[in-house]
Amino acid sequence: MTFLQTSVSLEIPFHDVDSMGVVWHGHYLKYFEIARTALMRRAGLDVADMLASGCAWPVVTCEVKYIRPLRYGQRILVEARLEEYEARIGIAYTVRDEATGERLTRGRTRQLPVDSATGELCPGTPLGMVAAIERALP
Repeated sequence: MTFLQTSVSLEIPFHDVDSMGVVWHGHYLKYFEIARTALMRRAGLDVADMLASGCAWPVVTCEVKYIRPLRYGQRILVEARLEEYEARIGIAYTVRDEATGERLTRGRTRQLPVDSATGELCPGTPLGMVAAIERALP
């Protein structure tokens, strides 16, 4: 199976570390979001485009496996891979040390389409979005 994927390079800023000198656990979700946005842009679907489909896309599940801590000034590569998109959006993430390639974190998010006007669950990903994703597949 072919997957849409991308990666973003980030440097850990000082304001993301805690008193132990490591990235506070909640900031990992921010790094995932940066990679998710870059991934969807590869398909021509920025946040405004997704909302224009008539659906909002709340994250309904998120899991993170912290393997090694991230530290101030460290350069990381956040990889995002779209695993599902027809009924919901499922994305897998891997965070690697940019210099060594060592895997530091992995995670997943799932988003469901919710009708922007009614708040009800949409029956699936709007066809225009599915077409955009499929055009972007390698």
